[in-house]
Amino acid sequence: MYLLLFILLVMLTFASIAYSQTQKNTVRLPSGELICDLNGEWNTLYEPYGPMEHFGKIKSMIKITQQGNMFVGKSLISTGFTPAGTEKIRGELDKNVIKKAQLTRPDKDWSDGKAEMSEDCKKISIDDNDGLRMILERK
Repeated sequence: MYLLLFILLVMLTFASIAYSQTQKNTVRLPSGELICDLNGEWNTLYEPYGPMEHFGKIKSMIKITQQGNMFVGKSLISTGFTPAGTEKIRGELDKNVIKKAQLTRPDKDWSDGKAEMSEDCKKISIDDNDGLRMILERK
């Protein structure tokens, strides 16, 4: 009997550890909904294409702060186009998808973009459909 209880206890311990690992990059909203937690530093790659391709790829870093399902990302590194601290992205989450995303460009203020996020909440791609794609990977 004690052996069975011990085995059950060990199984429950491992199950709780495994569950906590899957919930690592999530946050629970007041409504009870579980969404990705985007807070933190993200390695960023700007990939211009089409008419903006001549700018070339630029590596940077963005710090995202999230309140509820809304997020804002500010640059941590100055580039030739913007100083550190400049807002670069903003958006809104719905479940584990980015419902709304906007990004800034050197030649525009804010552009609406199409965003995709990996299931593990560690990679985001935002394309403004007008020559600029941003790829963010959790640091």
